[in-house]
Amino acid sequence: MPVEIRHVETNSQLKAFVRFAAKLYKDNPYYVPALVFDDLNTLRRDKNPAFEFCEAEYWTAWQNGKMVGRIAGIINPRYIEKWGHKYARFGWIDFIEDFEVAKALVETVETWARSKGMEGIHGPLGFTDLDREGMLVEGFSEVATMATIYNHPYYPEYMERLGYAKDVDWIEFQIKTPKEIPEKVLRVNELISRRTGYRIYDWKDKKEMKERFGRQVFELVDEAYADLYGTTPLSERQVQFYINNYLGWIDRRFTKVLVDKEDKLAGFAISMPSLSRALIENRGELFPFGFVSLLRALKNPNTIDMLLVAVRKECVATGVLALLMNALSKSAIESGVEYAESNPELETNTAVHGIWKDYPKRQHKRRRVYLKAL
Repeated sequence: MPVEIRHVETNSQLKAFVRFAAKLYKDNPYYVPALVFDDLNTLRRDKNPAFEFCEAEYWTAWQNGKMVGRIAGIINPRYIEKWGHKYARFGWIDFIEDFEVAKALVETVETWARSKGMEGIHGPLGFTDLDREGMLVEGFSEVATMATIYNHPYYPEYMERLGYAKDVDWIEFQIKTPKEIPEKVLRVNELISRRTGYRIYDWKDKKEMKERFGRQVFELVDEAYADLYGTTPLSERQVQFYINNYLGWIDRRFTKVLVDKEDKLAGFAISMPSLSRALIENRGELFPFGFVSLLRALKNPNTIDMLLVAVRKECVATGVLALLMNALSKSAIESGVEYAESNPELETNTAVHGIWKDYPKRQHKRRRVYLKAL
């Protein structure tokens, strides 16, 4: 059956683009839809501050009058400037089990990228490193998280048939909450705190967190993540955008702030109750009643999702990361949380993997960015 590619031009077409994946995976128990309003805000030029410097186009694939796939093409000049690679990005890629559909979508993005003078294309990636990224290549029978992509096993197979090869992998862990924090660990934590002067700051509410630490958090993200794959410095508007997006969801129990002697931010661990089951139930829609399942999930979580963890570079060798992790473990124990999901960590980032060395865990997912020269 012939494949027709349509360029997304209107708001109604963009909404259909966003909702396609939930329809494709409606009977899949492992797929976790993104919140519809969140995806729309990311993809709309008048909402996402990344469009100050990025450009993007979206397309859908059709057969016999029915939408059967989607894809986004993105060019981030700050990535090109920082890393020296004239690469476009593809993202928001989904398609039925039909190689010709995948081929038509991918070739459309490749043609667009060539017309813009690009020399390669990689993905799945978003506008920034804080968007969903990486195609699932292992862990298809594991429930996804709110922050990650889920896809069918035939996706990687099709990408390789289209000439794409691995550029980088992330791995993910499920970590079991300990029954208690050993007395020895508590003594070591106290010793580290006394020796360094760093301590866990007891913030009171979201307003205080946003106003006192919001900007410092994302300045630290820029610093700590600077050498990680595909990262680019955040603009002023992006910082405010992410303060509202990330810090608007935070839970006092599971977001820990580390400060120095002058109460300046030295590190943080942002986690939140897993919304995976709630999002599966409401299919990413808040209305009319989708928010009810989200509120229920936020109240008494069985699992928490690790979203962002960072410490200042000069603090890395001091062992203060243990203060953050043990404060988080204490809250998880007190709240009856059984597991934490690490979310993606670069397979080469052994320093981050080391966070979990003393915890019962399993590495259960792997995701990949594919690259092709044009």
